[in-house]
Amino acid sequence: MNPQRQTDSPTLTAEARARLVAAATQARERAYAPYSNYRVGAALLGAGGKVYTGCNVENATYGATICAERTAVVKAVSEGERAFVAIAIVTADGGTPCGICRQTLFEFAPDLHVIIADPDGHIRSEYALAALLPDGFGPANLKPTTGARADGVTQEG
Repeated sequence: MNPQRQTDSPTLTAEARARLVAAATQARERAYAPYSNYRVGAALLGAGGKVYTGCNVENATYGATICAERTAVVKAVSEGERAFVAIAIVTADGGTPCGICRQTLFEFAPDLHVIIADPDGHIRSEYALAALLPDGFGPANLKPTTGARADGVTQEG
């Protein structure tokens, strides 16, 4: 599959893209990747304008490794942000998010704009998340169960 690439986003200026790529590049420098040596940085733009960064953190058990994109999402959600506009991801070779990261991003922002850049700050490609995860499965696919709301908040009583 070759996802449909975008060349621009109606909501992101060139300055906003550059700011996200710079933040992701800085985050990449903090990556802990002693096993793969594949360092990744991410910068996630919340709907409120705040940028949340993340880097990949590997673990000797491999399964406990967390990707940069999910690190950024977890940081944002833990600080109360649940709506996102765009994410910049910086890798050495223009790698796109893995499947688990695509699914995690889709959970919160099916219309997310994804920017892929290299460590020199050059944008290599841009996508709509839906192009990277066509027919994604999200909260809208689930019927709320008794005592739970669609946004995941448990109701008391």
